Amino acid sequence: MKKITFVFLSIIIAFTFFSCKPKQKASAGLTADNFLKEYIDTTVRPGDDFFKYSMGKWVKDNPIPETENSWGIWKLVNEETLTRLREINEEAASAKAAKGTNEQKIGDWWYTGMDTAAIESQGIKPLQPELDMISNIKTTADVVIAVASLQTIGVSALCGIYPGQDEMNSAKFVIHLYQGGIGLPDRDYYFDTDGRTKNIREEYVKHVAKMLTMMGQDSTQSKTDAATIMRMETDLAKASRKLADLRDPYANYNKFSVDGVSKLTPSLDWKNFFEVSGVKDIDTVIVGQPEFFKQVEKSLKTESVDNWKTYLRWNLINTFADKLSSNFDKQNFYFYGTVLNGTKAQRPRWKRVLDDEENAMGFMLGQLYVQKYYSPKVKARYDLMVDNVLAAYKERIEKLDWMSDSTKQKAYAKLGTVMKKVGYPDKWRDYSTLEIDRSSYVRNAIRANKWATDFYLAKIGKPVDRTEWEMTPQTWNAYYNPSNNEIVLPAAAFIVPGMPDSLVDDAIMYGYAAGSTIGHEITHGFDDQGSQFDDQGNLKEWWTKEDREKFQQRCQGIINQFNNYVVLDSLHINGDATQGENIADLGGMLIGLDAFKKTDQYKEGKVIGGFTPLQRYFLGFALSWYGHFRDATIAMRVKTDVHSPNFLRVNGPVVNVDDWYTAFNIQPTDKMYVPDSLRVRIW
Repeated sequence: MKKITFVFLSIIIAFTFFSCKPKQKASAGLTADNFLKEYIDTTVRPGDDFFKYSMGKWVKDNPIPETENSWGIWKLVNEETLTRLREINEEAASAKAAKGTNEQKIGDWWYTGMDTAAIESQGIKPLQPELDMISNIKTTADVVIAVASLQTIGVSALCGIYPGQDEMNSAKFVIHLYQGGIGLPDRDYYFDTDGRTKNIREEYVKHVAKMLTMMGQDSTQSKTDAATIMRMETDLAKASRKLADLRDPYANYNKFSVDGVSKLTPSLDWKNFFEVSGVKDIDTVIVGQPEFFKQVEKSLKTESVDNWKTYLRWNLINTFADKLSSNFDKQNFYFYGTVLNGTKAQRPRWKRVLDDEENAMGFMLGQLYVQKYYSPKVKARYDLMVDNVLAAYKERIEKLDWMSDSTKQKAYAKLGTVMKKVGYPDKWRDYSTLEIDRSSYVRNAIRANKWATDFYLAKIGKPVDRTEWEMTPQTWNAYYNPSNNEIVLPAAAFIVPGMPDSLVDDAIMYGYAAGSTIGHEITHGFDDQGSQFDDQGNLKEWWTKEDREKFQQRCQGIINQFNNYVVLDSLHINGDATQGENIADLGGMLIGLDAFKKTDQYKEGKVIGGFTPLQRYFLGFALSWYGHFRDATIAMRVKTDVHSPNFLRVNGPVVNVDDWYTAFNIQPTDKMYVPDSLRVRIW
């Protein structure tokens, strides 16, 4: 994925696509001949630091705004998207649309989100029903019921629970139980001893105490409760697996019956839990990390009911703090924005309201957005590009000298059944049962979260709808879903900022789209995780034992390569945790290049703007990742993200690609030069 964090997949709002009305215009004076000059730093040799060479000028000329933790391509176009979505929302808010229509819901969401006077006057009152439920807890059984109820409105207390396809039977939707229940971004934040992480832990405890005090508690009691919460979360974190250990799909797949999982945690009545959650007729539960749930059982037995009430109050307020009155909102931003990410100031409220709306009802927005800003002509270009990349991938598999014919035949079968989804869904999500009104912003968010829970739970026991999308068309991102063997490429994934599609030549676009996005996502079907799923989307070995061993040896090469990269102070990349994305970046670059070599532009060899087609391909790939991050954000992403930092998503793969050396005349004296015998070769 370009950058995905699922909630299961928490979708990040991103950008825009081209429109027929209005038509996208090139930034002033930019043409295919000169637009790369906006990015290239001619003071850097391409063989010394290709990222800085290709994108360094833009980074120098565009410092990170105070309101952002990063600034780059993903943010630039997001600004345009937000402006367009704001127009849609403001029109809806003033339209007096009929109740129950999408326009009414969009307008009322916007109205309540922007009505700061009402938000200030309401304070914490919108959460009173949930606070009363927590206050009325008397027993451990009540704790379990409260957790189940809170989970349905988006409060991820105690553990992670989500409906999804059974990895070994992709035609079936089941409940998954996963480690979770902590307030810091990853389990390592509770144990790492470096100064930066220690400070974050200290600030976190202070933050929790301040939030509890704002809820009306005595400050001394709040400090005691904050320490209790930290201790309880540390116990959960201790039983949680590290980021790299979550990559093994077999190790994180443990099938139980409902009775079986109840034996794992006798203090947690799962039948009752699921009933409260709204789950009916469930016979299968997939437990990701059984040892984590043994700790859940221990905590339920040993922690007092009062401690659980404190923990649940914190989880509730932490979930909705950014939608409450300004004291909660500002304190929440201070910790999660400034302490964790180094961001100096909050983004304007209207942008944050649109971010929330995207997460709450993004496909409702997407339907209106596509109608106004989407060109079928552009979609056709990328439909064809996907076909070209798939054909190039097949040819590359045919030429592999390390894979047996037996495994190749099954690889062809998998490649041949990849479902491509380009632009936008054919069938839009039905939000008719979602109620949005003008009474309370927080209650709108709660209803939206409950609607989403019900939407996914309703899939259990029904045939899997493989036509559905999990990413909106206005999102600059893409994903591969191994259970459906599908690539999903939203319309916004193909935009080049400041340049209409008609002016972007194939060399740039094959690097930018075919390499970094299309080829990348297809390669996820054949990375360390995706390669373990067959053509039907089931977790099932289809490789010979010998081929699997050869593949793992080659993957170890990319693990070793990235383990050696230092990104901040002495902070190294985690090569194990990031291997899937690094394999996909390298594979995507190679497959996209193979597809580009079939185009007329490559064959003609015409120089544009001083660059050959081959050079423009690699510059186009780099274009996908231009931008920079605050140090605090880099430090957090290294601990929590399976993607490498952007500069390594360019410099990491290119050193393994022979054509890059040819394109830029890279010599052994150049800093990035890697001898042929040491270059990683997988796909």
